[in-house]
Amino acid sequence: MAAFKTRRNRANATPPRAFRRNKAIQDVGVVETRRAKRQQFLKKRGIYLLPNAFTTAALFCGFFAVVQAMNVRFEIAAIAIFVAMVLDGMDGRVARMTNTQSAFGEQFDSLSDMVSFGVAPALVMYEWVLKDLGRWGWLAAFVYCSGAALRLARFNTNVGVVDKRYFQGLPSPAAAALIAGFVWLATDNRVPLKLVWLPWVAFGLTIYAGVTMVSNAPFYSGKALDVRYRVPFAGVLLIVVAFVLVSSDPPVMLFCLFVLYGLSGYVWWAYMAIRGRPNPARSSQRDH
Repeated sequence: MAAFKTRRNRANATPPRAFRRNKAIQDVGVVETRRAKRQQFLKKRGIYLLPNAFTTAALFCGFFAVVQAMNVRFEIAAIAIFVAMVLDGMDGRVARMTNTQSAFGEQFDSLSDMVSFGVAPALVMYEWVLKDLGRWGWLAAFVYCSGAALRLARFNTNVGVVDKRYFQGLPSPAAAALIAGFVWLATDNRVPLKLVWLPWVAFGLTIYAGVTMVSNAPFYSGKALDVRYRVPFAGVLLIVVAFVLVSSDPPVMLFCLFVLYGLSGYVWWAYMAIRGRPNPARSSQRDH
C-alpha cells in the first residue's frame, strides 16, 4: 500500500496570489490619488481658462484701440473700447456662474482694466484732439490715466468694505465709455476738428471723467441683479426697448446713456445728503 503524502504545514506555506480584481481596485485607488494630487497642484499653480480668456480678449481690444488711434482710425478705436467694456463685464459673471474665481483672475482683470479703460481712452482722446492744446492736452490725458489707476487700486482695497450695490466713484469702464462715446459721436457725424470749442469740450470731459473716478459719489453697480431668478415681464420689455434705441443710432444713444450714468452718482449723492442719510459708497475704513 502506497504511503500517504505528508500534509503541508500551513504556517510555512506561501501566501496565495492576490486576485486580479483586488489588484484592479488597488490600481484604481492609485489613479484616484494621483488625480487628486494633480488637481491640488493645478489649483495652486494653474489658472482657469474660461474667465481669463474673456479678460485677455478685453486686454487685446484695449491694445487694439491704441494701435488704431496711432493709425488715425479713431472710430474703430472707440468701438474697440466698447467691445472691451462688454468683454470685461462678461468675465466676472462667467467666473461667478462657473465658480472659477481666483486671486490670479482678480489681479489679471485689474491690469487689463488699466490698459483698456485707463491708458487706451487717454491716448485715443489725446491723439484725436487733445494734442492741439499742447501741454494742457497731455495733462488732461494724464489726469484721466492716473484717476483710473487710483480708482482701480482703491476698488481692490475696498472689496468687502463698501456696499456692493454701489461703486465708490465712477467705474473705469463707464469713464472709458464717456471718452470713447464722445470720440465715436464726433467722428460718426463728421465734426470738423478745426472747431475752436471741440478740444476744450474734450478737455473738460476728460478731466470730469478722471476726477469722478476718484470721487466718493455712489454709482449703482447692478450687482444686486441676478440673472438666475425670475423678473417681471416689464423687465424684458425694457431690455427690448433699450436694444431698439441703441441700435437706432449707437453713437448718440450710447453716449447719452453714459452721460446720464456719469451724472447719476452726483445726483444720488446730493439726494442722500439732503435726506440726511450716509453715503452708501463711502468705506468705513481709511483708504490706503
